[in-house]
Parts: sequence; structure tokens; C-alpha cells
Amino acid sequence: MPRAVRHEYPGAVYHAMSRGNDGRDIFLGDDGRRLFLATVKEVCEQTGWIIHAYVLMANHYHLLLETPEPNLVAGMKWFLGTYTQRFNAMTRSRGHLFQGRYKALPVEAGKDASYLREVGQYIHLNPFRAGLAGVGTPFALESFVWSSYPDYVSAGPVRQAWLRRDRLLRACGLEERAPGVASQYRRLIAARMQENRETAPDAVYDEIGNQLKRGWFIGGESFRKQLAGMIDRPSDNLRGPQRRAHDEAEAERLLENILAALELSEDQLIRMTGTQLEKQAVCWLLKKHTTVSVAWLAARLGMGHRTNVSRAVGAFERASGQDTECLKKFMLQFTG
Repeated sequence: MPRAVRHEYPGAVYHAMSRGNDGRDIFLGDDGRRLFLATVKEVCEQTGWIIHAYVLMANHYHLLLETPEPNLVAGMKWFLGTYTQRFNAMTRSRGHLFQGRYKALPVEAGKDASYLREVGQYIHLNPFRAGLAGVGTPFALESFVWSSYPDYVSAGPVRQAWLRRDRLLRACGLEERAPGVASQYRRLIAARMQENRETAPDAVYDEIGNQLKRGWFIGGESFRKQLAGMIDRPSDNLRGPQRRAHDEAEAERLLENILAALELSEDQLIRMTGTQLEKQAVCWLLKKHTTVSVAWLAARLGMGHRTNVSRAVGAFERASGQDTECLKKFMLQFTG
């Protein structure tokens, strides 16, 4: 089965995680956790990565990491390979430590910082959701030391030089150097924990978990389109949501070029009926020379039910006359 594409670009932010092979413990105690963090330090020094949040559970980890340079794949290959070798040497074991490929979902972190905020808080809430610390347990959440959360609720310097608090705090509407910021962040997380206990499960938390399992990015529709436009692999090498995103991005680019050449706006095209020749021509070209679904075409072109797409394509193919033939030749120039 084809592998999912890794999106690499300068300044990318990712939610990265891996689980132990067959659910096994990937640390086997505090020595393993210290070894893991030491390896994080080294990979950050080598690659320039910035870590905004992390948590080390028993059989998996989470990192909210930023790559100033497009080097996620090379960095993760070194990082996970090196830690596995060191872990095996420490425990006198051998073989694979992690289960399959690591997950690294691009996170929208531009003007809309809500996704960055939610992923960071998702990571910090992991020990609470596992019943290890936080509201409803005998232990304060900051007592779980194998997380960046204690650094966020401390007024002192961070314990790890590679950890940056400023960006996630800004995403929460806080400033790192403001008085009382540690207490404010503690209250934010405490409110999330209390709400989770008193009402329904945290829908945002569960959604991020579901995206980690089945998604390929964390963000809004414009971010999805941005990522889809970066994919330069043939669509046959893609699968699932990534293939759909790639195909739709290709159709959008083709549609943009057609509208510019016809001197039409999107609104003008959508207001046209399915009996108008220009709309039939656009529908025909996108149907015949892209791989988007008929349902997508119907929605995108304002065609109503998807059967109207087939009617418009059929009508254009059956049409004759010099104007129709000239329009067909004109449209085909956009397919290369």
C-alpha cells in the first residue's frame, strides 16, 4: 500500500508521535525517559528543531515540533533510529522498538492559532486522560514531570533548552513574560480538566485523537488546500484523503486557469444554468481531464444534483457546430 506523503516546508509545525511495537513500553523507567530527552536535545541541535510541547507516556510519546528548515524526514529517521539503538543497548535487547511509521501531522499555526493551542493542550492533558495526574487523582498535573506542562506552570526557566513556551502561550492569548502567566495557563488547563469531568468528554481532545489515527493534517479547509497544493507526487502514489486533496487541488488550478481565459468570475459561472454552453464546457473538461468525484463537481460548479453534471457533459459532447468545436479546442489547451 502506498505510504502517506510527508509534507516538509520551512517553518512547518507537526504533531508527532509513535507507539511501542505491540504496545510495549518504550522507556522502561526514568532512565529510558532521560535517554529519550537527551536524544531530543541532540536532534534539535542537529536540525534546528523547536519543541513547543511534549509528553512521554509509557508506550508512546507526543511532540509538538517546529522545523525552521524542511528536514522532518531526515531528522525523524536519525532521532528514532538513534534512540532505538541506545534503548536496545541500555536494555540489552534488539529489534524494532516502535510500531510502524511515526505519525507527523502538519498543524495549522499561522493567523489561526486555535489548532496549535488545541494540540498543545491535548499533549499536556494526556496524563490526566490516562488517570495518572490532574483533577480526580491524588496528584497535581504538574507532578507528572515527563511533560512540558510543569515548565508552562513554572515562573522559572525551562528545564530543557530546546523547549519554547512563547508560541503556544500566545496561541492561548498569553504572553510568556507577563506577570502571572504560569498561573493563568494552570487555570486554563484546570478548567479543561474540570469541564471534562463534570460534563461530556472533551470533543476537541477526542477530535485531535481521531485525526492522529485517521487524518493527515490538523487545521481548516484553507490549510488543507495549501497542503494539497504542495503535493508533487503522481496521484497514483497517494491514498485516501491525501489523494482526494491532491485531485481537488489539481481541479481547482485547472478551473482557475479556465475562468481567467474565459474572463468569467466564479460567481458568474455558478449562476449559469447547465444548459449554457460555457458552463457545459467547463463541466466537460473537469469531468474528462481530472479525477475528482461527480459529487465534488456538482457542488463546486453549483450544479445541484450530481446527475446534472452527467447531463451537462453529455449535452456538450453531443453538441455540434463551429462554435462548439472551437470551444472544445480552446478548452483542451488547458490539459497540456
